[in-house]
Amino acid sequence: MAPLMVKRVSCLRLASRLALTLLAWGPGSAGAGLAAGEVGLVLSPAASQAPALGSIAVGGYHSCAVRPDGTLACWGRNFYGQSTPPAGTFTQVAGGGEHTCGLRTDGTLACWGNNDYGQSTPGAGTFTQVAAGPFHTCGLKTDGTLTCWGWNVYGQSMPPTGTFTQVAGAYVHTCGLKTNGTLACWGWNGNGQSTPPAGTFTEVAAGGYHACGVKTDGTLACWGLDSYGQSTPPAGAFPQVAAGVDHTCGLNTVGTLACWGRNDDGQSAPPAGTFTQVAAGALHTCGLKTDGTLACWGNNDYGQSAPPSGSFSRRLVTAGYRHTCELHPDGRLACWGYNASGQSTPPAGTFTEVAGGYYHTCGLKTDATLACWGHNSYGQSTPPAGTFTEAVAGGYHTCGLKTDGTLACWGRNVEGQSTPPAGTFTRVAAGGHHTCALKTDGAFVCWGDNTYGQVDMIFKDGF
Repeated sequence: MAPLMVKRVSCLRLASRLALTLLAWGPGSAGAGLAAGEVGLVLSPAASQAPALGSIAVGGYHSCAVRPDGTLACWGRNFYGQSTPPAGTFTQVAGGGEHTCGLRTDGTLACWGNNDYGQSTPGAGTFTQVAAGPFHTCGLKTDGTLTCWGWNVYGQSMPPTGTFTQVAGAYVHTCGLKTNGTLACWGWNGNGQSTPPAGTFTEVAAGGYHACGVKTDGTLACWGLDSYGQSTPPAGAFPQVAAGVDHTCGLNTVGTLACWGRNDDGQSAPPAGTFTQVAAGALHTCGLKTDGTLACWGNNDYGQSAPPSGSFSRRLVTAGYRHTCELHPDGRLACWGYNASGQSTPPAGTFTEVAGGYYHTCGLKTDATLACWGHNSYGQSTPPAGTFTEAVAGGYHTCGLKTDGTLACWGRNVEGQSTPPAGTFTRVAAGGHHTCALKTDGAFVCWGDNTYGQVDMIFKDGF
């Protein structure tokens, strides 16, 4: 049998993504319910969107998920108490071999289960993400640095210096996504699993003796052991990837899953349907469906593939100037409030994200295309073709983060708010008359109206 699992825990777009949420500040920031000229803060819609990656976790022979109220549910093997989470509210959970760690809403960590190597004794401080290998754990601190604890025979608990946006723990190696978009891996390298390819990425996943990353163009790259084909990903764009011990799964742009590698227990045979997240373990896999329910498949010796019923999605709510929209767990939109321009009359279909502007609304559909409705005097409700991973609505303009990492903006451009710079990005936020984005190299850029200094760079060394 393969060694105890190692699952992938990711940031995207997820727990550490919350730490990278961009703030648009200045007069008339759309989405905050502010009138033109009022000053306030507005979060990019993805900041409140759930699930954040890491809301489900798969360990060796157990699984966990964050409920909509922030409490944890765990099931499966519980010999060391790894499936008995503490009370309190959490934003992320990570499953190790026989232990579990969770990121509390106050930013501190809690770990429980086997502690033979100190893997369940986290350090003090506040964090934005946690990742667990079978016998070690790593946390991404709020200052962007990494700290790891537990088993360290191969140096897997000795992260390099520098700042990161994500960390993923494996059996005897660890990988991290640096703020400049490149990858760093450390620990045992007998199969090349600690030698990542060059280039820039948006996510990394570490498996038993292999690893995979989502490149900025949305395609996958995998390296390391490939005895079961776990390091040979299919073609196409995948905004998320999860690595188990000897298998890998990817969530494609239309929300369906593809898995490859070892399949003795059916761990690489995902069910039909659309999903928002996937997590891979030793011999089983779990996914969060677009309707908020959980599905697990593969080995079920300890009940790890028999998730509890109910919804595990948190609803996304976005506020425009005088209207509000809510994304239901099943992907349907409901809008209410001022509707003179049709901004509160969403189209049919299912969505993964919604953003409200002054008098228009845009939604990211499950097929990764955009739909906008409402006021369109500046073209703000006429999105371009193509596939996207995020959409944000400003006062009278809209921007979308494309699957290749580039930005597209449309609508009012008198102040230059719809003229994004070149390059690739990981986040975008729109204010009333300006826009800000986080580049893959960690740099923070803003453009558009600067009457109140809202475009001035306050993060001189990146964000």
